[in-house]
Amino acid sequence: MSSQPLLPGSATGGQQTTLGVMGGGQLGRMFVQAAQAMGYYTVVLDPDVISPAGLVSHYHIKTDYLDELGLAQLMQRCAAITTEFENVPAPALMTLGSARPVAPSAEAVGIAQDRVKEKAHFVRCGVPCAPYAVIDSAAQLAAAADDLLPGILKTARMGYDGKGQVRVKTRAELAAAWDELKNVTCVLEQMLPLKAECSVIVARGWDGACVNLPVQLNLHREGILAVTSVFERNVPPALAERAVAAAKSIAEELQYVGVLCIEFFVLHDDSAEAQALGGLIVNEMAPRPHNSGHYSMNACDVSQFELQVRTLAGLPLVQPRQHSPAIMLNLLGDLWVNGAPPAWDQVLALPGAHLHLYGKLKASKGRKMGHLTLTGATVEEVRATALAAAAFLGIEAF
Repeated sequence: MSSQPLLPGSATGGQQTTLGVMGGGQLGRMFVQAAQAMGYYTVVLDPDVISPAGLVSHYHIKTDYLDELGLAQLMQRCAAITTEFENVPAPALMTLGSARPVAPSAEAVGIAQDRVKEKAHFVRCGVPCAPYAVIDSAAQLAAAADDLLPGILKTARMGYDGKGQVRVKTRAELAAAWDELKNVTCVLEQMLPLKAECSVIVARGWDGACVNLPVQLNLHREGILAVTSVFERNVPPALAERAVAAAKSIAEELQYVGVLCIEFFVLHDDSAEAQALGGLIVNEMAPRPHNSGHYSMNACDVSQFELQVRTLAGLPLVQPRQHSPAIMLNLLGDLWVNGAPPAWDQVLALPGAHLHLYGKLKASKGRKMGHLTLTGATVEEVRATALAAAAFLGIEAF
């Protein structure tokens, strides 16, 4: 990218500076809203005619991600292009990158799309991950070490929100699980004694400058993020420092540009594995803003989506500051009982309640419909308010 930033509100030949995004889901929607607030025009490429991002963007190109005419139109309209989900075909990003700045790059997205490449990248960075084996043949299945069991068999590609994963305890269960997953390339990870899950979101610019959001403590249910809690000492300070340093190392080794989320597992302190691995192992990375970072829209002076705009446009990066303790609740389609909306009037009567719905027209089980962030002056106040909101919504207490 040129050393000159793409300034918001600037015009060339009567055209406002336009930023593009591949993908029309909720992450694209919030990127579009952040870009528009800063004065940019936006364009979304997504085949869904009622995609959440397409509904709020200045332009919506309604084509498949590999459609040549659609990609050509995106390049024609945009000064720079990003992506809102990691399963955008890497060849499409390569095509776009030949003519326009694209962040993150096709190479970085390609690594995140493949658990085998992803694990190898973590190893190169010196960041500990769970012991694992690659399984893409019957011979490798037979050769997998016994001490990887019990374990989790994960497809190398296209797994998210707990999909494409099977827990296995015995070699017979391992063989059956690989058959269940259609004998595609998989990674078998040893199951370790987990104490908690956390994530770090970093933003790295074209010039190598890198900033981060605070460490996020996450609770998953059925493989889907349910609750994120972000406040001082939500994890031990030394552990938080290691997580931030590891996330920045992963981004630096990739020469990454954009917003990157790294998910970690915190191990039980008294386990031999925890002592050997330093108490913290990396799980996976997401080359985009992340569900666990949504609280930053209300609890920080710079959100993850503004950071995405800044990195893409080459604007200066400043270290975000969290001004309020925060707890975020994921709002899944399960809450729309018999199609009726939840009790938003009761929820919004709570102090520090910030509701974000994604404009999705149909609710279904497990579908991410929105999020609710609770902020307040103290951790105790925020936790009490979040538990009250969860009770109103029928969300299990935490």
